[in-house]
Amino acid sequence: MTHHGLFISFEGIDGAGKSTHIAALANAFRAEGRAVTLTREPGGTALAEKLRSLVLDDAMDPLTESLLIFAARRDHLVRVIAPALLRGDVVLCDRFTDATFAYQGAGRGFDRKVLTTLERWVQSDEGLLGDPAGNQPMKPEVETVIEPHLTIWFDLPPEDAALRLAGARLADRFESQPLEFFQRVAQGYADRQQGHPERFARIDASQDREAVWQGVLQVFVEKGWLEGAALS
Repeated sequence: MTHHGLFISFEGIDGAGKSTHIAALANAFRAEGRAVTLTREPGGTALAEKLRSLVLDDAMDPLTESLLIFAARRDHLVRVIAPALLRGDVVLCDRFTDATFAYQGAGRGFDRKVLTTLERWVQSDEGLLGDPAGNQPMKPEVETVIEPHLTIWFDLPPEDAALRLAGARLADRFESQPLEFFQRVAQGYADRQQGHPERFARIDASQDREAVWQGVLQVFVEKGWLEGAALS
């Protein structure tokens, strides 16, 4: 990925608590003078938010669900993520493609080879990220797939996540799934980490909120993306 921006995704089963820390991390980057784009998936654009509503609320088969999610992702990449990275922003995204492999692949049992094909089609750079100097976009010599520089995985036992979600709000089509579904999703995330160990940072989300937050910050300090003062 030839740009000066930073693309961070946040993953975990519903109830893992990842969303709690995204805004705080955005503030930490802003405090060090970085421009930050906060976004989410499915969603992030007007079209993608409409598709999000369909995915969360309307009954459909796994293929239709996957196609809608990847359609939303393409619009999100073209209109929000790629332009932000070209500007040099830190992009903090609540879920990205790992969620699709965890929820639709592992959770729904949908064909992961099809998901991999969709990932390659939808996330192909196709000149979206421009040349190394940040000038006009160019088509790369070899096919590249846009993916996060780092994925923070909030790992929480599904049983604990279910307790956190109980009575919190009206459950959508995913949150209302049985425990066994989330056990498969959790395993799906573990499989993704195993396949992409250089990109994943696992956070023990069963800890108290402050310990989780310190764990998140430590990852960024160790990578040199935030100053050590952020931990104080």
